[in-house]
Amino acid sequence: MSDFNTAPLPERMLMAPHADALGLSLVSVEKGRGVMSAPWREELVGDPETGVIASGVVTALIDHTCGLAINSAMGELTPIATLDLRIDYLRPAAPRTGVTAEAHAYRLTRTVGFVRAEAWDVERGDLVATAQAAFMLNTRAQPLKG
Repeated sequence: MSDFNTAPLPERMLMAPHADALGLSLVSVEKGRGVMSAPWREELVGDPETGVIASGVVTALIDHTCGLAINSAMGELTPIATLDLRIDYLRPAAPRTGVTAEAHAYRLTRTVGFVRAEAWDVERGDLVATAQAAFMLNTRAQPLKG
């Protein structure tokens, strides 16, 4: 594996300690968009009675996928930080099922990036959660075009 400071964006996103510990994987990335998934694993279950992945895992997945979308929109790896993350949980994930999240960075200013995200388990049309987030950007960021 490459050095964190020189690795390409997709690899760098997976090198973050929490991403590695949760087993997050990159599904796809393009300018301003990213898709990542979290696998179902016994140690990630929130309630052993139900076998449902913990909501904290879903939160971490959404936050990290939003960060991927922001970084891909900026066109260069730049330090960012979550300023605000609002998640609406629509339902629990299906038992013994992983979760996938897609995020879209829809606006960048000089100092803040804005993102929307969705998370699902089995079918994209049956969402587990939706999210809206704001990230602090390095002041060198350019507005998102397109």
